[in-house]
Amino acid sequence: MLDIALIAISFKLSHMFRYGDTALQHQYSIFFVLFALFWWIVSGFKYFFFRIEGFIPFEKKTAELINVFILHAFLLSTCIVVFNLEDLSRLLLLYTYLLTALLIGISRIILLLVNRYFSKSDMAYSRYVIIGTGPAAMSLRDTFSSEEHPGTKFMGFFDDNTDAVNPHNSQVRGTLADLKEYCLQHRIDEVYYTLPLNNREQIEDLTEFADDNFMYFRIVPDFSGIVQKEVNMYFYHNIPIISIRREPLEHVTNRIIKRAFDFAFSLTVILFLFPIVLPIIALAIKLESKGPVFFKQLRPGKKNRLFLCYKFRTMHVNNQTEQQATKHDPRVTRVGRFLRKTNLDELPQFFNVLLGDMSVVGPRPNLVSQLDQYSKVISKYKMRHFVTPGITGYAQVSGFRGETKELKLMEKRIEYDVRYMENWSFMMDMKIIFLTIWNMIKGEKNAY
Repeated sequence: MLDIALIAISFKLSHMFRYGDTALQHQYSIFFVLFALFWWIVSGFKYFFFRIEGFIPFEKKTAELINVFILHAFLLSTCIVVFNLEDLSRLLLLYTYLLTALLIGISRIILLLVNRYFSKSDMAYSRYVIIGTGPAAMSLRDTFSSEEHPGTKFMGFFDDNTDAVNPHNSQVRGTLADLKEYCLQHRIDEVYYTLPLNNREQIEDLTEFADDNFMYFRIVPDFSGIVQKEVNMYFYHNIPIISIRREPLEHVTNRIIKRAFDFAFSLTVILFLFPIVLPIIALAIKLESKGPVFFKQLRPGKKNRLFLCYKFRTMHVNNQTEQQATKHDPRVTRVGRFLRKTNLDELPQFFNVLLGDMSVVGPRPNLVSQLDQYSKVISKYKMRHFVTPGITGYAQVSGFRGETKELKLMEKRIEYDVRYMENWSFMMDMKIIFLTIWNMIKGEKNAY
């Protein structure tokens, strides 16, 4: 609501600077609705939603704000081109963006300062105690004590079996028998239970006590003996299920969103871009060297299922198709070098996307020979095949593209592929597509 109000003010001021009055003309009133709608859509996605609580560092908030402005400008520019909105004043649009960035930036700083002020005041403190002094209790206390979690005040540990050498013994306020009286005397808001979950009567008693005295009782399971990294827990009806690895694309809704975008995006490219570029590229390939326009090769896809991957032919016809292209590779034609540098050789893969063998964004499908080679020496190599391979990927826009002469280069590529799987979001896909287009414009130094 605040953002939309600030955008409206920016439009009014921009119109005044450009035309001398604040009464928006009809086309700018419509454009304001479009501008605000795009802002609401872009800033509302999970990884770009601006929360004003202090749990997110200021640097990350600033980076997210910049990302949203870049993506918003990209989408709006696309809309202007597609709908041929040529009568809009470019100067007014520039004024609007500058004022919107200024006003929203100032509003974020003010909200942050107000939040910090109230977070540091006594009225904002949420007083909490921790039952137990084990690893889970210490991790919880350290997490809440960090600067990223203001507004909480640690009041002490309670445990019947404290370790004599525990460095935090001075913060132990007593045994579990002392807990209830202490909570009532010090107006505790939250109680965190980190002990083993085998004492059902104790847990039920503490739950009832917390409910009766308007406290939040939270259980913190200790998984340190089971897994050594972050896990995800969700419920299927009333059954708790632990997922060792975070995989957003294991959820049907996310897969539907991704597939719907893939289908719409690839169909758009095929219908509007291919009729223009296909004859030009095909003619250039044919004029330079003999052979087919398209090159097709079996590649491992999702769950290692092989599929025919299509590309524009960039090499002279040869019998070494399972060998990676290298710098100054004599097999690569002059036209092919340009196509590889600009990623245009990958355009036919939009047919693979339309057929469902590939996605617009995902781990790049490697050669079959690479699957055999690297799956034996890189432990997480096969994990990248949990998801559908993509025309472009997180590793490629992060600088890990082209020849993998050393094992560590492939390891880094796999590391980014796994990161993509574990942190997927629709906005992440949009960011990767934007960076791919940017790399196409400036050229890829590692594309041979």
